[in-house]
Amino acid sequence: MRDKNGRTPRMLFTEEHRGLVKEGEKWMKNTASSCMLLATLITTVMFAAIFTVPGGNDNSKGTPLVLASTSFIVFAVADAFALFSSVTSILMFLSILTSRYAEEDFVESLPKRLVVGLATLFCSIAAMLVAFAATFCIVLDHRLAWIVVPISLGSSVPVTLFAFLQFPLFVDMIHSSYGAGIFARKSTDMLY
Repeated sequence: MRDKNGRTPRMLFTEEHRGLVKEGEKWMKNTASSCMLLATLITTVMFAAIFTVPGGNDNSKGTPLVLASTSFIVFAVADAFALFSSVTSILMFLSILTSRYAEEDFVESLPKRLVVGLATLFCSIAAMLVAFAATFCIVLDHRLAWIVVPISLGSSVPVTLFAFLQFPLFVDMIHSSYGAGIFARKSTDMLY
């Protein structure tokens, strides 16, 4: 259908919401840039951490001295996981920054990319703090065992804080991406 000016509902919607698209683009770019900066910092630290192994290396073989330690295995796995998830997060935020920002992108692809980016960023922060706690255990080597538990528990504070601060945004993005959506009819509408 067309109105008296010959415009379709889609054309009218696009014309009326042009400012909203610009505001959404600005917000999305700012959010992606900030998160990408954090993910890049985590990537840098995790990449460097694997080459500066806690406990030192055997000079003759070049292998870590604490290679058989459970704490070292936890450190290595957490470091690798943090590195891979932060790189994934960087790629997701980069894809947001390089998007064309068409109206259709705001309905599906941009929210999905933001959900994946935030989820992998959260995983990288959590894994980085697990790697920190494992390194702390290696460095202390059971000399100050009483301090390991409080420090390890304290390292969960930043992850929890990030989760609580970003959780409302995360839920909104999941709901808009995977929920009923903006075009779903209400159940009461189906009765008539």
